[in-house]
Amino acid sequence: MDILIAVCLVVLALAVAYVVSAPLRAPQDEEQHDPDQGRSRASEKEAADEKAELDSLLTARENKYKEIRDAELDFRTGKLSSDDYKAIDAELRAEALEILDQLEALDRS
Repeated sequence: MDILIAVCLVVLALAVAYVVSAPLRAPQDEEQHDPDQGRSRASEKEAADEKAELDSLLTARENKYKEIRDAELDFRTGKLSSDDYKAIDAELRAEALEILDQLEALDRS
């Protein structure tokens, strides 16, 4: 009976050691073991980067449009002179066009 308990304890200890050491036995760099998976992860990262850039540009576009509307409102309410408004409006619209060009370039790729 004592031998049976000892064998069960040894088997239990080995099972616990096996489960606890599982992270240590796992491959550290999965891309080295599965090149196809590495390529798919790279393409997923590229897609995520492209989405983040698109979101950033869309936000920048909306913010620039708001700045243009705010400048127009300031001009209409008399907070800006005609010369100041023309200068600010031209600059804001040029910046908006740059953002739109970047969006178009991203859309083509």
